[in-house]
Amino acid sequence: MTDTFALQLAPATGSIEAYVQGLHRIPMLTAEEELELAQRFRRENDLEAARRLVMSHLRFVAKIARGYQGYGLPMSDLIQEGTIGLMKAVKRFDPSVGVRLVSFAVHWIKAEMHEFILRNWRIVKVATTKAQRKLFFNLRSTRHRLGWMGRDEVAEVAKELGVQVADVLEMEQRMNARDTSFDTFPEEEEGHALVPAQYLEDTRSEPMQQLEIEQREGRQLDALHASLARLDARSRDIITQRWLAGEGEKATLHELADFYGVSAERIRQLEANAMKKLRAALNSALPLPAPHAA
Repeated sequence: MTDTFALQLAPATGSIEAYVQGLHRIPMLTAEEELELAQRFRRENDLEAARRLVMSHLRFVAKIARGYQGYGLPMSDLIQEGTIGLMKAVKRFDPSVGVRLVSFAVHWIKAEMHEFILRNWRIVKVATTKAQRKLFFNLRSTRHRLGWMGRDEVAEVAKELGVQVADVLEMEQRMNARDTSFDTFPEEEEGHALVPAQYLEDTRSEPMQQLEIEQREGRQLDALHASLARLDARSRDIITQRWLAGEGEKATLHELADFYGVSAERIRQLEANAMKKLRAALNSALPLPAPHAA
């Protein structure tokens, strides 16, 4: 199932209702027809069989998508994401298990829609872990059923979903939070609240700022080399192998202990003392700038 095939299944952006009506004109498959097509696709990789399986189940994708319209996302996008889930289900469907494709595909369709909603419902993700995602979708449907939730309702939801009250309150706060615009829109110029664009300044591209950063980094590097040179050979080697070696090449305390014939605790002590000396030398070489006069 190629990308071209996926594009052919995408709903028309102009009229989603016409697209959904068109789906209902596609004939449903009998159990025998579905089994034959699934076997052809599984045995022979017959893409025409896969296309017919997908096309005959698109009406279910549209039906599931209607249940997620309350998130304020375009119906066409939800259907497209659900169609991707349906295609994944067809690819993984094993007709020998003895279940109908629609029962198997529901999980894949909803999973793609859930991912799309979580990526696009807020600029900042409201749910990142599997448990948070489950709570997000269950809490929204529970809130819709109960309405405004007080302390008793929150406790009831926590008990019903098998989570802590604190988890419900945290997710409730995330769901009620609003994204803040970085800048104002032209129609909001008069009487608008202070927005980040008015007080956040990006000075990274200013030549003087760049020069100051480069000079400071150069002084820090010179001071580091000078400070390392003042350490004894063993301490300098420990710092080099523990902190300055490349990724995957850094030595462990036990490796250095075996090399120097001492305990790992002794290596840790030598490392701590060396780091203390380095910090003191760097602080004396690069004193903090004096505060500006008011």
